[in-house]
Amino acid sequence: MPIRHGLLALLQDGPRHASRLRAEFEARTGAAWPLDIGRVCAALGRLEHDGLVTREGVDEAGRVVYALAEAGRAELRVWYARPVERTGPPRDELAIKLVLAVGTPGVDAREVVEAQRRHVSEALHDYVRRRAEVLARPLVEPGEVARLLVVEQLICCAEAESRWLDHCEARLLRLDLHRRDDTGK
Repeated sequence: MPIRHGLLALLQDGPRHASRLRAEFEARTGAAWPLDIGRVCAALGRLEHDGLVTREGVDEAGRVVYALAEAGRAELRVWYARPVERTGPPRDELAIKLVLAVGTPGVDAREVVEAQRRHVSEALHDYVRRRAEVLARPLVEPGEVARLLVVEQLICCAEAESRWLDHCEARLLRLDLHRRDDTGK
């Protein structure tokens, strides 16, 4: 997952060191997308190389503090204004697994679908519980609203995956019936 613009957005609030940026990113997203500190440091290095952030010195613990450069502010304005392109399908492990399961001797693709359905159902219940916990408190801070949006995005994705699994199961059942009809069985 690209974190470049996420780090730039966090630096709009003022200079930060890598571990604080990592912690703030995870706090804002409800830890839905945990970041490795090594990836944060590498991304900051690339941002500095590209002239989007500058080093402001070091803090009392000796950590390098980064600040948003004017070019970084301009980059953020463009990023916020530009829609996210969905140019090609991402490599989705589940889709690949199902594609390969279909027709593979000894593999029942419907069992793959059912195992995933159970997993998605459990995840969906967890996301709904998390949303209820967030909504049980007044949403006064932007970070709370941001966490709610992330949890609701996870809910929508799980619901969409569940619908797709239903479609896959129905398709696989129809194909099995069609094969039986073609073979006379």
